[in-house]
Amino acid sequence: MIERLNVKNGFVIIATVLAASAFAWPLFATALPQQAQAAVPVVVFALVPALIVVISLLLDGAVSSSKTLALLGLLAAVGAAVRIASTGVGGFEAVFIILILGGRAYGARFGFLLGMLTIALSSILWGGFGPWTAFQMFAAGWVGAGAGLIPGRITGVADKAARRREIMWLIAYGVIASYLFGALMNLWFWPFGVGPETSISYLPAGSLTDNLSRFGVYTLVTSTLTWDTVRALTTGIGLALIGVPALKALRRAKL
Repeated sequence: MIERLNVKNGFVIIATVLAASAFAWPLFATALPQQAQAAVPVVVFALVPALIVVISLLLDGAVSSSKTLALLGLLAAVGAAVRIASTGVGGFEAVFIILILGGRAYGARFGFLLGMLTIALSSILWGGFGPWTAFQMFAAGWVGAGAGLIPGRITGVADKAARRREIMWLIAYGVIASYLFGALMNLWFWPFGVGPETSISYLPAGSLTDNLSRFGVYTLVTSTLTWDTVRALTTGIGLALIGVPALKALRRAKL
């Protein structure tokens, strides 16, 4: 059983590393923006097998009962509905509240699955499939998984002070995750997001330092100060308002 879990974790880690490489390719690959745009379908199709492997392995490891599977489906449906409802409102990402609470209540694997399935379901219902979908699925999966990996998770009876401390950690995590999500989603798209002649354009033959500084300015002016900040505020305020009772309800449902 332990060997089987280690093999599963190994595959998940490999798929995650491959996905992270797909996000970060502009920092390590030499390509013109036109070549980058032509390579997008190849990168996306390369991510699809990784997505299938991760989802299959996590379903086998994280969903141990019909009740857990039902909870996963319910939360994914709620997350998809929340995401669709907030689409078009600049940076308003209440769906992160669902992903963080689900990952916290049921663990990192569940959170990873929840993030991936929420993006997939909302994209199907909304008709928002595109080259960005596979990237969004992994990034949202990491958001949900990260909430389950934060130390100090409450598994039994706890006083109000302990629950408040847990929520404070989740709020801090939610704010950080909101900014990192925006930066990751900008990174893979950056080489053809602006023209080749600007001060924030991707340099095909530039050094890692040059491209990092240019990307930092690009993501700062295009989303960090606007969309990502609204997302961070939405997530933090939402967790502060409903975090404690929602976690209690989710943990009670698990039992």
